[in-house]
Amino acid sequence: MFPQNPAFQGRAKTLYLRGSHGLVEVIRVTKRKTASSPKRSAAAKTAKDFTAVFAALKELLAPFETHLHVLPYKPEFYALVTRQAVHKGKPIWFAAIRMGKNYVSYHFMPVYMNAAMQKRVPPELKKRMQGKACFNFSEVDPALFRQLADLTAAGFDAYRALKYV
Repeated sequence: MFPQNPAFQGRAKTLYLRGSHGLVEVIRVTKRKTASSPKRSAAAKTAKDFTAVFAALKELLAPFETHLHVLPYKPEFYALVTRQAVHKGKPIWFAAIRMGKNYVSYHFMPVYMNAAMQKRVPPELKKRMQGKACFNFSEVDPALFRQLADLTAAGFDAYRALKYV
């Protein structure tokens, strides 16, 4: 009736089908082993190493730390805001870097506040843009980071012209 093959042991199940008149049928079913990819641990799935990307983006903002205030928050988050309260009694954000699960985000407020600055964003960098002022990176790209450094310097000059710094 059912093969006594050692490959089926432990995977066979008996199903009893009952009808209105009692036991109708007994079926023996085997569970097939599916070919699946090797299991990765949860830590391996989410542990993408973005520390180099985070560090490279943080280097872009290092020259502006003397003129702006660094917000202490978490190791995976870095932000610069104006030292003085310029809008409704609060400082204005200049830039922030956030390490996420799938990428590192570079939030750059001068682009958000200035339509002329939005037009200065190079097409290659615009591909990395999400929303008006966020750029996402999953790896260090020197050419894009150079363009972002130029844009950051122009944004700082725009803040200086507005007397925010």
